[in-house]
Parts: sequence; C-alpha cells; structure tokens
Amino acid sequence: MTQTSAQPSPQPPVAKKVPSVRTHHGDAFEDNYEWLRDKESAEVVDLLKAENTYQEAVTAHQEPLREAIFQEIKGRTQETDLSVPNRKDGWWYYTRSVEGKEYGIHCRVRGQDTGDRVADWTPPAVEAGVSIPGEEVLLDGNLEAEGKPFFAVGGAATTIDGTLYAYAVDNAGDERFTLRIKDLRTGALLPDVIENIFYGISFSPDGSRIFYTVVDDSWRPYQVRSHVLGTPVSEDEVIYQEDDVAMWLGFELSADRRHLVLSIGCSEFSETRLLRFDDPDAGLRTVISRDERILYEAEPFLLPDSAGPGQERILLTHNKDAINSMVSLVDPAELGKPLAGQHWSTVVEHSVQVRVNGAGVTSTHAVVSIRKDTIERVQVLPLAGLGTAEQGTAVEPAFDEELYTAGVAGSDYEAPVIRMGYTSYFTPSRVYDFVLPTAEQPGGELLLRKESPVLGGYTPSDYVATREWAVASDGTRIPLSVLRHASIRQDSTAAGLVYGYGSYEMSMDPGFGIPRLSLLDRGIVFVIAHIRGGGELGRHWYDDGKKLHKKNTFTDFIAATDWLAGSGWVDPDRIAAMGGSAGGLLMGAVANLAPEKYAAIVAAVPFVDALTTILDPELPLSALEWEEWGNPITDPDVYAYMKSYTPYENVRAVAYPKIAAVTSFNDTRVLYVEPAKWVQRLREMNTGHEPIVLKIEMEGGHGGASGRYVQWRERAWDYAFVADSLGATELLPGAGLK
Repeated sequence: MTQTSAQPSPQPPVAKKVPSVRTHHGDAFEDNYEWLRDKESAEVVDLLKAENTYQEAVTAHQEPLREAIFQEIKGRTQETDLSVPNRKDGWWYYTRSVEGKEYGIHCRVRGQDTGDRVADWTPPAVEAGVSIPGEEVLLDGNLEAEGKPFFAVGGAATTIDGTLYAYAVDNAGDERFTLRIKDLRTGALLPDVIENIFYGISFSPDGSRIFYTVVDDSWRPYQVRSHVLGTPVSEDEVIYQEDDVAMWLGFELSADRRHLVLSIGCSEFSETRLLRFDDPDAGLRTVISRDERILYEAEPFLLPDSAGPGQERILLTHNKDAINSMVSLVDPAELGKPLAGQHWSTVVEHSVQVRVNGAGVTSTHAVVSIRKDTIERVQVLPLAGLGTAEQGTAVEPAFDEELYTAGVAGSDYEAPVIRMGYTSYFTPSRVYDFVLPTAEQPGGELLLRKESPVLGGYTPSDYVATREWAVASDGTRIPLSVLRHASIRQDSTAAGLVYGYGSYEMSMDPGFGIPRLSLLDRGIVFVIAHIRGGGELGRHWYDDGKKLHKKNTFTDFIAATDWLAGSGWVDPDRIAAMGGSAGGLLMGAVANLAPEKYAAIVAAVPFVDALTTILDPELPLSALEWEEWGNPITDPDVYAYMKSYTPYENVRAVAYPKIAAVTSFNDTRVLYVEPAKWVQRLREMNTGHEPIVLKIEMEGGHGGASGRYVQWRERAWDYAFVADSLGATELLPGAGLK
C-alpha cells in the first residue's frame, strides 16, 4: 500500500522586526513593524503579496461558498436597470445599468413645461434596456474605465443651460480626481483639464466658471478654487484657504443658486462663509465666527414677501443652547451685532427626544431632517409665516413600518415636489416624490416612483426584523436591530453575527441589502448594534462614545454580543463580529477585550493603529481626528486613555479567534500599514491556533475595488469567511434563490 504524507498547512508570512521607539509624554512604545509604512519598498510590497498568497491558501476551501453567495447576489439583482429620472432645470437625468457591465451609464432626456407643475415634475417613463427618443449619454462609465485598474466618479455638474457637463474621475482608488468638461452640443471635451481635485464640483450660475476643492499634503480639503473656462489652470483663483489643520472645508451652491456657501468645521464647531454671485466683489461674508464655538449650517434664501421680491434671510440649523440642535431664522442684518444681541426666530425648537440633522429650502417650503426614536424622518413647513406666530404646522410623510429610514434624496428649488428615499431591513429601496402641501392638499401626497426589484423569488415575509435592547455595564440601554430568517427557532442552536460602527455620530440606519440575505438564508442571526459614538439616540449618544468616553463604544458592543448569546436564538460558541474603518478599530478593541466571545472577526479597512496615526499630524486626515478621539500630542490624559484601548498597542498573549483584516493598498483614509502591522503583532502574540489573515486589494481604495461585480465578490468573500467560521454554510430548507 502506498502512503501519502499529509500536505503541510500554509504558513503565514513573518515580517522582520525593525525596532522603532515612539516616545510621548514620557512613555516609550517599541514598534517592530512600523517599517511596513514604506509603500515604495519592494520588500513591503512582496510581504503584502505573500499575505494575499497565505489568505488564499487558508481560505481556498471557501471558494465554492464564495461563488454560491456571489451567484445569489447576482441572481437577486436586476442587472439591467435604471435609476428614477431626476429633474434639474430643463432636463431629466438618470443612470442606466446593463447586465454584464460593471459601471453605470449616465443619461438625460429633455423635460417639458406644460404649465401643470406636478405633471411637469413627473418622471418620464423610461424602461430598462430600452433607449428613448432624444436620450443623450453624458458619461458611459464602462468606456471611461477601459484599460484602467480602477474607476470612480467623484462629482458631476451641468450648466444651467444644459450645454456643458463636468465630471471628475479617479483611476487609482486614492480619491485624487481629474476634472474634465464636455460640450454636450458637440460631444467634444474642452481643453480644460484639472488634476488632483477632491470630491464635489459646481458651475457658477452663468456657466463661465467651475468651482472645486483641493486637498493639502495630509489629504485635508483646504482650498476652494475657481476656474474660468478657457483660461490656464495655473491662473485659477483661490476663493478661500483654510489653514487650521483640524478644520475641514467644503462648498455648495445655495438652493436658490444666489450664493456660494463655504462650510468650514469639525465635529464640535463650524463656520459658514457666503459669496453673493450678484456681487462677487463684496467678498466672503462670515455668518457666525468659529470663535463662538457653535456647530451650525446656514442656508441663505429669499423669504416670500407679498410686498416685494422677498426678504433676505438665513435658515440656521445650530446647537446654540441646544445639544440636539434646532432651527432658527435670522435676518442677515443681525449678523453685524455681537452674538448675544442678535435676534433669532425659532422655526424648530430644541427637544431632548428629537435630533435635528439639517434644514434646507425650496421656493415654498423649509425641509427639515430629524431623528426620533432612532429613526430618520423628514418634515416640511411652509415658508409663509416661517419663524412667526403664524408659522404653519409641520407635515411629515407617514410610513407603516416600525424600523425604516426616510430621507431627502434630492430637491430642486422651484419644484413642487421633493424626492425622497425610503428603505427598511426587508423593504427594497423605494423612491418617492412627495408633493409639497398646498391649501388644496394640506397633507401633501406621497407618490411612489419605484421600488428596486429583487429577483430570485424574494419574499419579505420570509424574514423578521425586531428592535431589542441590550444593557451596558453602566446600565445604559443599547438599541439593537435583530434580523433573522422566519424559520429560525429559538432553541440556542443558530449562528450569529454582530455588526457595529459607533463613531463620528454616524447612525446605522435600517436599510435593505441583497448580500445580507445570503447570511440569513444560512440561518445566521444578524444583529446591528446601535452603540454609543453613533447618532441613533441624539447628540448625547455621540458625545458618550467619543474622546475620553470612547470605551463605551467597545463595551456596548460586547453587551450586544452578550445579549445575543443569552437570547436563546444562537449557540454562544457560534458568534462572529464585523465592522469597517472606525468599526474596524471597534473590532480590534473587542478582540483584545473579549476574544473568547467570538468565533471569528472580520475587520474591513480597520483603523487599528489609531494612536500612531493621530500622533503624526502629517499623516492623511490625522489632525481632523482630534475632535473625535482627542489630541494625544498635547494632552497626556488623552494619550494615556487612547493607549489603553487602541488595538495595536493592546494585543496580548491570549487565544484569538479567526481574524480577517481586509484592506486596500491605495486607501487614503485608513492606510494599509495599519492592518498589515496589526496582523503581524496578532500572530506574534496569539496563544491559539486559529488563522489570522490579511486580504489586501492592491488596486482599490477605502471602499475596496471598483466595479459592481468585483464589489459583489468582495462581499461574498467577507460573508463566506463568516459563514464558514460559524459552520453555517448550508442553506436553510426552502431558503435561497427560487
């Protein structure tokens, strides 16, 4: 009998140790892997490629499951589809997707003006896969992406007269965009080409200029520039430069397009500056100085006045004496007075139960975004009487589900409708037009324009979503969204996955996701933990999970895990955790705090070496993080607190679960070096035997690779890793594609 020797198990790459000592506030930390930061080093690139080879070998048995999940995603997606047309000026704009093609095709068709305002703002009947007379293709992403390793659009704009189209493209994944301008009358590109711009572009109302943003060496947007068409880029005017390294700069046109609105700020205070297009020589005017330490947004507009063209007013969403923010109306003449002497009229008063997220205007209504009971909602108020005793009652479009997300998806200043997006965990994305209230129709009217089709026999009643509550160690109740297949029994045998983020006041709002169905169909109970540091329960929920309260984020997530383990739905030994970016920091923290509670952890683009990053203000975006985590450079207490939780410094000699760190070589937000160092340190300290892998996309950015099919395969990889680690690879009886 011939005997064959067992195949040796794959061995992870071991990076050499090059000690580097980081000293701050009298504390020295020896880092053996900081040398991996040298992106140009052939040795570093070879190590990263070896990491990919290792993870491919370790997870090779998951390939059939990855392929099955990919085919499920593909089989449920209507690949030839189109967005609901959105009207801007005299045109309807929309995007087509075509089966087999990675990228969208941006199109438009001319609108009509019949005098019936609602009819004129009713989208044309455009069919998927069928061209219509007069359709123009503005940009075919598939043609633009040919021969390129990466493709993403970072902004697009059209002149009011519809003749020029500007678009910004990234072909590396590093979020550095090239701006080009197309003459839609001829299809020819103008000679104007602007390199290395940031997100967002806008034409001036007369179409003679285009505005764009530039980043500094640490990848912070710090300049807004103006380019006059037909002139050398070297002559572009710097409209404004922000020199405070802890402040972010952005811009937009006001809703009525009379002003350029510059927004400068961080997470704790801000400043808005306005430039009038009808009087550019007057220069920028500050609404409220940052020295007042108020966090606000400003929308200048003309308040309707029966006696004339309208009164200049500014709609303020602000946190002055209002932790959850409120909305006020101010006469610009008041801004010349000291703040304490200014008169502001209340539009939406402050409430401890309601978080005001923002407010804008149309020509007839104020549109307010709020969050109540964790749910994002929209309210509209007539401009007539705004801020006075005659102010009208707010009207809120009503929906039936308990857990949902409804938000403004676009509006035009002169339109009689606002575009809204709606979704829930098991209701596919819907697009509505909400007809703004009138005297004849005081409640307005919701008009469903489209529900995204889901193929493969999808039935919402096959799934269940409930709101549950975990209790944190300090007694705080933590909201959870618990998703499962309806056939799962509460017999403590199923597998579970806990997902979280918990930073920057970002809320994990209810939303439909086709890929997630593949986990639910395999019997995995999916828990979304709405932990502190997010914004689900108002500003205090965020404040209680940042800076010197950051550890609440991690212990809340562990409390959510404990709730799931004791819920009766799952086997406590079959729980995984997943999070990305700042949620990846969360994954690293809970891996150190409670490794025994998880069978597997997936950390996507994880911010696991946060202290090293934030200690170096020259690194991308690091100075902007001071308002989130504190400044460990100047504050020894912040340094000590951060060092007590940051994942890389706190790796210890314990048995870690299976861990997959997923990253991209060209990520400019969380550099590849953070997970690369982390996995080396984890392997060095790990007393267990579970594999720790690094999957790195060598041509992607913070969002991974580009192209929808490639992104589906990336999601299939993540979910297959989880399902395989939990022993949940088989579909439940009757589940899956039909």
